[in-house]
Amino acid sequence: MLLREVIDGLEILDTKGSLDIQIDNIQYDSRKVKDNGLFVCIKGFTVDGHKFIDKAIENGAKAFLVEEDINRDDATFIKVKDTREDMAKIADNFYNHPSQRFDVIGVTGTNGKTSITTFLNEILRLDKNKVGLIGTIKIFDGDNEVESNSTTPESVDLQGYFNQMIENGCKYCAMEVSSHALALNRVAQTKYKVGVFTNLTPDHLDFHKDLEDYRKAKEKLFYMTTNANIINIDDNGGKIIYNNVKNLDTKCYSYGIDNEADFMAKNIKIEARGVSYRLITPTYETDIFVPVPGKFTVYNTLAVIATCYALGIDKDVVINGLKNTGGVAGRFEAISNDTGISVIVDYAHTPDALENVIKTAREFAKNRIITVFGCGGDRDTTKRPLMGEIVQKYSDICIVTSDNPRTEDPELIIKDILEGLDKNKENYKVVIDRKEAIKEAIEMAQKDDVILIAGKGHENYQIIGKVKHHFDDKEIANEYLHKK
Repeated sequence: MLLREVIDGLEILDTKGSLDIQIDNIQYDSRKVKDNGLFVCIKGFTVDGHKFIDKAIENGAKAFLVEEDINRDDATFIKVKDTREDMAKIADNFYNHPSQRFDVIGVTGTNGKTSITTFLNEILRLDKNKVGLIGTIKIFDGDNEVESNSTTPESVDLQGYFNQMIENGCKYCAMEVSSHALALNRVAQTKYKVGVFTNLTPDHLDFHKDLEDYRKAKEKLFYMTTNANIINIDDNGGKIIYNNVKNLDTKCYSYGIDNEADFMAKNIKIEARGVSYRLITPTYETDIFVPVPGKFTVYNTLAVIATCYALGIDKDVVINGLKNTGGVAGRFEAISNDTGISVIVDYAHTPDALENVIKTAREFAKNRIITVFGCGGDRDTTKRPLMGEIVQKYSDICIVTSDNPRTEDPELIIKDILEGLDKNKENYKVVIDRKEAIKEAIEMAQKDDVILIAGKGHENYQIIGKVKHHFDDKEIANEYLHKK
């Protein structure tokens, strides 16, 4: 594609060099540039892409998108106001507007994104469709699967994945849309068939200045949809978003349990084997069973049902898909064993997610709940004491340990967590080493106890400093369960 076509629609401040040159790839990492590449110089939080122009030229870059005046004549330089925002536009041009050529479903919110996209993926495939998936755990292009490095990829990578999905015959893509992706324009230019909002609770406040800023970032998604918006109105943030977008041309459906909504669950029963409820929709009622326990499963499946309704998927396909789901790795995942102890691994890493999973365990626990948890380093510190308070309140025993400390001292992270605990109670202990903490939980557990290992879920690594070390909560739990 000619550079002139790639940059079509940009507000260009200045140009140096020819626009009639062939562009074969777009990159924002100079190490990945190939011959005839367009390199986008992004001023990031720690690195400035403008400093890597020489390296990019060495690797084959012929053109650059920049925010600074560059005085050299060995490549073409296009100056714009915001290279990150414009990178989304040129990526969309380069891949011929892929999100307009199939149905993209975007799911945003603090909790539930992975479960909803996984359920959608399962159901839409039952309807004899190829379905792409983009999320926290993996990216699937219809044929091949790769491990995900972030919830939502950078715009160039994202549009490339969309294009590959279309080439592989995908009719749909179910994707998680993070607040970072919305705030940093990673998903700018993406057209969503359906947008879904789950809930909003304090998270990522190290990035967003406050909860309102966080909500506004999430709300952006619902101005990017063409067919329907699906919003949880039991959530306070959801109510605000619903009222802001309900009068748009895009159809807006509400879902909830406590408030009158378009899609509702009545007569909810939560058991160890799963949840059942009476589903009420705008056009029909029916009974639903999902083999994943928890009130959060009710909310997640209401969102899925409403999305499928908006997409015109046959209700029997949806009901059977939910009834036969295998659940999501690391999301309230039970570790099978013959000790008489229930061991659950869950990704919960926010105060409300922790409260939800412990309350879910309480629904079927015949004896004590023992919770092993920590908090991630280099992340929002304000939630640490809140998580400590919640775990102590709802668990019989809590073991405070390390999570992904990253560049922080694990002991200092734990100190923050302990600020939320009542020191007069003797139902907690600190075991810094996560493997030892899991071991202690299993060794102290008795018949009919529930052990909840929270925070890492599907992750099979621990980040210490800037290095990933192999660490899998499920593997560790299995090891000590076999010794018990």
